[in-house]
Amino acid sequence: MMKITVWILVLLMITGIFYPCGRVWWHPQYLKVLGQRTVSDVIEQFGPQAEQRLKPHFAAAGVAYPPERVSLLAFKDRDLLEVWAHQGSQSTLVRSYRIQAASGVPGPKLREGDFQVPEGIYQIIAFNPNSAYHLSMKLNYPNAFDWQQARAEGREQPGSDIFIHGKAVSVGCLAMGDSVIEELFSLVYAVGRMHVEVVIAPHDPVIRALSVPAGSPPWVSDLYSQITSAIEHIRQPPMQIDQVE
Repeated sequence: MMKITVWILVLLMITGIFYPCGRVWWHPQYLKVLGQRTVSDVIEQFGPQAEQRLKPHFAAAGVAYPPERVSLLAFKDRDLLEVWAHQGSQSTLVRSYRIQAASGVPGPKLREGDFQVPEGIYQIIAFNPNSAYHLSMKLNYPNAFDWQQARAEGREQPGSDIFIHGKAVSVGCLAMGDSVIEELFSLVYAVGRMHVEVVIAPHDPVIRALSVPAGSPPWVSDLYSQITSAIEHIRQPPMQIDQVE
């Protein structure tokens, strides 16, 4: 009886480690058995509940759902993601979420495998309804600015496959947890990817001016000026609702 109990505990430990850490390997095989989901499948499955959770926040902010445009502002030092809705000339902070996991340190992403969350101004270029991390949305990292600096410095592999996704594990992406990614996925789908901007900063430049980390390339000062200007533009109107969840 003692041996059986020990083996059960060992099996549970292995499962607990392999399930989250091994998703990249076992999840594709899982999908082969159960079949691929489409974006429409995901919206049909999670959309109604996600909208039900979101709409009270938009109503409290006085913003129609879905809004005309959306900005997502991520601050690495506080593990915070702000959702800003835009209607005409009005911008409103609708709600803020805790980022469950984000690897790396202050400073931009430079190369493949550095586990660094990038910093910059990005667009969402694809939905992944079959993500190993529940659901995910792909960013256009490296963007034109990232490629320009990489080529100037001879960096042929600046990295790729940066996502906003579910779960709470990150190797360079923003992990938001499953219920939150369902809300963000549904919101971006409703607004349209082309109407969504994602700004990732080391910290909030309104609280403290962005300073270039020691040892960074000279162009980082230009990048931080771009990020600061983008955030200031998004936050120009004063109407805000601060809800961190």
